Amino acid sequence: MMVVRHIHLTRVTGAMALCLALAACGTKTPAPNWQSSAKGASDRAVQAYFEGDKRVETAEFARAREELARTGDAVQIARLELLRCAAQVASLVIGPCAAFQPLAQDASPAEQAYARYLEGKAVSADLPLLPEAQRLAASVSPPQAVAVLDVSDPLAALVAAGVIFARGEASPALVAYAVDTASRQGWSRPLLAWLGVQLKIAQAAGMKDEAARVQRRMDLVTPPIAPREK
Repeated sequence: MMVVRHIHLTRVTGAMALCLALAACGTKTPAPNWQSSAKGASDRAVQAYFEGDKRVETAEFARAREELARTGDAVQIARLELLRCAAQVASLVIGPCAAFQPLAQDASPAEQAYARYLEGKAVSADLPLLPEAQRLAASVSPPQAVAVLDVSDPLAALVAAGVIFARGEASPALVAYAVDTASRQGWSRPLLAWLGVQLKIAQAAGMKDEAARVQRRMDLVTPPIAPREK
């Protein structure tokens, strides 16, 4: 997540929380208003994204970016955009982090490495720069991936799972883990995305009963719209 506690001074976290961008963590000096405002807005934005509330998500991300822009520091805004992209990867929206690209030249090597990681394109030199949960997930073979995910941080875990999926290495056990993680948090957007993967796995294996069960679960998350009365 939530998010803000995970950014370190030299690396961007898998959950992309803005603890670096919203620094003053661990100090007794009151944080400037922009830090607390940006943290709160980014937290609400990610939560809204996971709940499928586009209006709140858009408004809160814009508010967080406005607060960070007051610093004139492109690095802070770059981290916010990586946070947004990390939330998308957790929901299996895989692709280049477009909003990060204009800011990449002012970002640190760790942030650039994290951006590549989110696309599933991290190279060996990137691994030491990644946050711990992501570094561990990126450094093991797929069968062991579930064991190293940080279950204490559901967002970081889903990001790692999403990257493994982007690499084409997601096992049924990993998919089930991601489903359970999203379900426990009540995050409907990533839950539906991972259930969709689980459904395709069951269908491909000819497991009709399992596919029907997964479909029923998806229907619970997004019940059909009742027809309007004439």
